[in-house]
Amino acid sequence: QVQLVESGGGLVQAGGSLRLSCAASGRTFSAYAMGWFRQAPGKEREFVAGISWSGGATVYADSVKGRFAISRDGAKNTVYLQMNSLKPEDTAVYFCAAAPVALGTVVPASYNYWGQGTQVTVSS
Repeated sequence: QVQLVESGGGLVQAGGSLRLSCAASGRTFSAYAMGWFRQAPGKEREFVAGISWSGGATVYADSVKGRFAISRDGAKNTVYLQMNSLKPEDTAVYFCAAAPVALGTVVPASYNYWGQGTQVTVSS
């Protein structure tokens, strides 16, 4: 089992920044690829960013490329999502997820463990 707890969400104005954190506990953190997803009201959960178990490879959704950055700290068992130049359309509940593979996919079903989510609201 892997337990994931997100933090760092909040209310920010358009153009602002937030950094989300996801603390992992349980099985070996380094054995899992990590991903960030988001879900807005009435919409399906969508992939935002992913990072390999080594941290050497990252992948982003086109909608956030150049604005968001995913990273991981093995010593702290934590994955981060730095979000810059935020837009109102980034408003959603953000979830982190873990997959027991080298690099996760964009498909939510490929991830075994999920956090409870953290709300991000961007005002215009």
